[in-house]
Amino acid sequence: MPLDHGTTASVRTGSDWIAPDCAGWDFWAIDRGLHDRLALYLPRDVLDRLTPHYQRLGALAGGRLDELARIADRHEPVLHARDKFGRDEDWIEYHPAYREMEQIAFGDFAFHAMSHRGGVLGMDRPLPPVAKYAFQYLFVQGEFGLMCPISVTDTSIHLVRKFGSNALQDYLLPKMLSNDLSTMWKGTQFMTEKAGGSDVGAIETVAREQDGVWRLYGEKWFCSHTDADVALMLARPEGAPPGTRGLALFAMPRRTRDGRRNAYRIARLKDKLGTKSMASGEIRLEGAEAHLVGKIDGGLKQMMEQVNLSRLSHGVRAAAMMRRCFNEAVAAARGRTAFGQQVADFPLMRRQLMKLLVPAEQALSVALCTADALGRGAPELRVLTGLLKLRACRDNIAAATGAMEARGGNGYIEDWVNPRLIRDAQVGLLWEGTSNINALDVITRAVRKEQAHLALQSLLHGRLAEATALPAPFRNALGSALDRAVALAERVAAAGQETLARQAATALYDATSAVLLAWEGAQPQADARRALLSRFVLAHKLSPADPLAPEEADWETPATNALLGDKALTLAEVTPLLAA
Repeated sequence: MPLDHGTTASVRTGSDWIAPDCAGWDFWAIDRGLHDRLALYLPRDVLDRLTPHYQRLGALAGGRLDELARIADRHEPVLHARDKFGRDEDWIEYHPAYREMEQIAFGDFAFHAMSHRGGVLGMDRPLPPVAKYAFQYLFVQGEFGLMCPISVTDTSIHLVRKFGSNALQDYLLPKMLSNDLSTMWKGTQFMTEKAGGSDVGAIETVAREQDGVWRLYGEKWFCSHTDADVALMLARPEGAPPGTRGLALFAMPRRTRDGRRNAYRIARLKDKLGTKSMASGEIRLEGAEAHLVGKIDGGLKQMMEQVNLSRLSHGVRAAAMMRRCFNEAVAAARGRTAFGQQVADFPLMRRQLMKLLVPAEQALSVALCTADALGRGAPELRVLTGLLKLRACRDNIAAATGAMEARGGNGYIEDWVNPRLIRDAQVGLLWEGTSNINALDVITRAVRKEQAHLALQSLLHGRLAEATALPAPFRNALGSALDRAVALAERVAAAGQETLARQAATALYDATSAVLLAWEGAQPQADARRALLSRFVLAHKLSPADPLAPEEADWETPATNALLGDKALTLAEVTPLLAA
């Protein structure tokens, strides 16, 4: 979290006064917090083998990938309805910058395959989820839009492997697991229809079995990665009951086995607010051949595995974008002088930087804890996923706006990355469920029906019990806040108070992140600054406050100075600020 990037020339004139951005930064090298966390969650031998690849991607994300992302964002995909012979061979034209980013993601790093097979990045086995999502975290700091095709290919492989027949796996997986872009098949999922968004049971697409072949009829309204080679989607077999019980999961290839274009058409591409580098569109299904995936009456349950994996990925993406927002704000504040003083030294700007840093660090801690729970198959995964998706994606909106404000008027200009960060941040509120949907999933299902919060509470109290190096009063305050957040979630769930679902879920997220940050900061050889971040969460998000009283406590200024410095902190240096 250093503030020493950028230059401060002794004599400035004209353009010398314009603060730089963080283009050219190495996002791995400057992120000590990520290094420390990976050391907690990954086996030493795995981290040692992957570190050179993290280093390479960190340099790419702030360098070439950042350059390509800026170009691709300005040259949106173009739909061509027919080929030159007038045939309905609709295809999407991408800028070469997008294709080069695909080569980095699918070809060089094989993001889509790294958790499904050995042989990626020299590993003899699939990567654990924590390792995979750390790669996503670095990549998204350079480019956000392409992470959708990466993620949906990854999750499509998961669904086919887990639920598909042996014959379907033999047909699809060798193509989908390849990292040779000339032959590989990318995947996606199409769910949204005009009648069915959050209300999935309203889906109107029909599946008919004709001469032993399933054919799909209908429309899909919002299809990201529109021209993927295979799309997984829900449809209702003829004669199936209404609602979600009647939905089945199908895999629809773009081309049939004989190489012909399948019987569906891309009606148009969406003119989106953000994620402009990646094509989203509408499709018409005109009897397209498809393959049944899993049980004919289990479609929604199977597809929900994809949804939850995508929610985790969205939380990681939000954490990554908030890190980029913080870095951009740092570059602007350190690189700009006003009234004879560096902007980063003004107290109010330092407070603003803290408002970017704290949620970014919260999100990364919860994201890696969630990924670790996924790898262990732990019951707390059920509640962590919704908490992360809800809160990190909402916090990302404020972070993007705060980073723009830190740059000033230039942050409103498309020459800089800030407008793209603001546009792209919005989609996290929409894809894979709105904030309301995720909050309700957490409170009414994960808490009330499945009691998953109890597993999370047990995990976090275990983390506190391990953090014996922290002052006892501070640990006790964290434990008390955790128990109060759990009690609130239980009360709201039991009473069915939907209007309080977001408040209760947010409290549970904040308590979770505060405990994790404190636990991370108490580890031997770790940078103890995360324990200070935990105190900020405890003080500002989990404790009562009088809105008409002075807010800043005596410990906050020295804590802010420590956190915005570039020196790693020891627990001995941090402890007086935790006890103050």
